Amino acid sequence: MKTPSEELSHLSDQGLLRALRKITPTSPTKLEIDGRDFVNFSSNDYLGLSKHPALIEAAQKALLDFGTGSTASRLVCGSLSLFHELEESLALSKKTEAALTFANGYATAMGVIPALVGKDDTIILDKLAHACLIDAARLSEATLRVFPHNDLNKLEKLLNSSKGRTLVITESVFSMDGDLCPLAEIIALKEKHGALLLLDEAHAVGVLGPNGQGLAEELGLQDQVDFQMGTLGKALGSAGGYLAASRSWIDLLINKARSFIYSTAPPPAQAAASLAALELINTQEGHDLRARLQNHCQSLNSRTPIIPKIIGENDQALAASRDLYDQGLLVPAIRYPTVPRGSARLRITLSAAHTDQQLRALQEAL
Repeated sequence: MKTPSEELSHLSDQGLLRALRKITPTSPTKLEIDGRDFVNFSSNDYLGLSKHPALIEAAQKALLDFGTGSTASRLVCGSLSLFHELEESLALSKKTEAALTFANGYATAMGVIPALVGKDDTIILDKLAHACLIDAARLSEATLRVFPHNDLNKLEKLLNSSKGRTLVITESVFSMDGDLCPLAEIIALKEKHGALLLLDEAHAVGVLGPNGQGLAEELGLQDQVDFQMGTLGKALGSAGGYLAASRSWIDLLINKARSFIYSTAPPPAQAAASLAALELINTQEGHDLRARLQNHCQSLNSRTPIIPKIIGENDQALAASRDLYDQGLLVPAIRYPTVPRGSARLRITLSAAHTDQQLRALQEAL
């Protein structure tokens, strides 16, 4: 039996060893490490809302009104009004009958997917889907089929042979590549074959759509997506995850989603900040922030704020990340198992809070 030290040594030899880095954020785009200042190009805070006064004020008020914790599961000790307000706002934004919130995005997937399908059903999953979607699909015990990234022909072949309740799962904006799924075509296929669609909009909410509700809103297809999943901890600057769907599906999740039933509810302040963020992104300020973010993306020839620079080998990606670090730019090297072997990369993320000067520094360093 290998010791922990031997396993760690093996990871180090492969260029896969990871460690926690202590940071002190000083603004949405700047942080301090060991007394040095860095520009942060690794955050998913796409609109720079994590330090927005409106979110901070809402969280502070909730702390005073409700305290620091929710004390138990919402099914055990009751469900705070803040959570209902947040879920009503989410449902309104997503144009669904209802929504349900979870502690984080991972907990959302792990609760939702096994509650929707089981051992007599089929999941059809994009190969580049996020780890939380893969883990939840495996946990469900449904038959798992994977199609090559955005390959519609293979998706249809798998739909032709699926059994039981069939759930197609994909992301709208893929977290490591920054590209989009062919949503309209996927919807057409799932409807043709009587399947259900779960769309993870984690990296699209706040970024795409006239009101910042993601790719489905941008394409006018929200009413054709059965399950709209997302996170409140990226562009919305808070924390938590959610699923928006019909009332009957949400009622079923309340009764079957184990990560919801058996977890203490998130802190009230988290829900309050999330609610403030949802309101903010639908204001003129929210529109202006999205426009600024899109200008930043265009300046780096990207459709989304996730920009991968694929290098290949782990050691080379780590060396490139260190070189940028030496220039005061925090850009992470992403390696297996987060991305396929041989596709190690720099993952650059942009924020509306980045200045033009910071972007020029990045471009010059690259």
